[in-house]
Amino acid sequence: MTKKILRALAGETQATPPIWMMRQAGRYLPEYRATRAEAGDFLSLCYNSELAAEVTLQPIRRYGFDAAILFADILLLPQALGADLWFVTGEGPRLSTITTQAEFDALKGIDHIHETLNPVYETVRILSRELPEETTLIGFAGAPWTVATYMIAGRGTPDQGPAHALMAENLAVFEQIIDLLTDSTIDYLSAQIEAGAEVVKIFDSWAGSLKGEAFDKYALAPARKITKALKAKYPHVPVIGFPRQAGDNYIGFARATGVDCVAVDDSVSPEWVAKHVQPDGCVQGNLKSSHMVTGGPELVSETRRIVETLKNGPHIFNLGHGITPDADPENVHLMIEAVRAGN
Repeated sequence: MTKKILRALAGETQATPPIWMMRQAGRYLPEYRATRAEAGDFLSLCYNSELAAEVTLQPIRRYGFDAAILFADILLLPQALGADLWFVTGEGPRLSTITTQAEFDALKGIDHIHETLNPVYETVRILSRELPEETTLIGFAGAPWTVATYMIAGRGTPDQGPAHALMAENLAVFEQIIDLLTDSTIDYLSAQIEAGAEVVKIFDSWAGSLKGEAFDKYALAPARKITKALKAKYPHVPVIGFPRQAGDNYIGFARATGVDCVAVDDSVSPEWVAKHVQPDGCVQGNLKSSHMVTGGPELVSETRRIVETLKNGPHIFNLGHGITPDADPENVHLMIEAVRAGN
């Protein structure tokens, strides 16, 4: 096994950690902005397999990352299930809301998702042919809780309040949404693997707003079910879990879910991660995205500190969250040089 990411995911400690970056294909790159303009709008870019593959390849050509992550969006799955989805410029996604039994019953079944998502699988097939031999291809989906928060509110919210309210007021509908998303995510990620994804990642961006038993039921349990189902079919394909801002719930997450790697955000220190999370296996993270805007000696020193702190176990270097549109592309080179310095 030669690919550095796969070696880390198999539990190998490497002198220099492999590196990729969340949202590495994105608006901070001029070539991405040009391709998106060619596509017309964001959703058209997601569903144009050739152009989606192109923007996935752009940061690999520019930076030589150890992994490429499929260019798509976590909200393509609810759209495939029958929710209306559109993007408002400067404000983000909007969806038709699902808050009643009637609205839930109007959704399509899992069997119909592939009609909508076939272009995504074609993007994966193109990438599996065109990526450099040493570059790992990562597929992904949103975690059921995070996707549900958008479906229930119709948009992103600061506190996921509408989803918490539905959980309290109509638990039956809420749990039907979670169950549907869990089962359809298994199908969606399976299809990505069949098309050529070598690793899959489950993004639970809003896991941090789930506390206590709710975290166990709606973040941990779905991740365990998805991972177990994928491992039964594709035992060789590693799974990365990212329960963002989980805090103490990062501890034991790998053991409880079966994921091969836990991605951690920057609300926890690398020292804490080394002590509490890395003993269970591979960790991914966790440089603050703001360093990609400010750059300078602080970017270099913080990058080196993370590498040094996590060097005694399997580690994939990444940001604690996605790179932002105002980041300087030159700072990405600086970060990569700092990770790979001296090795």
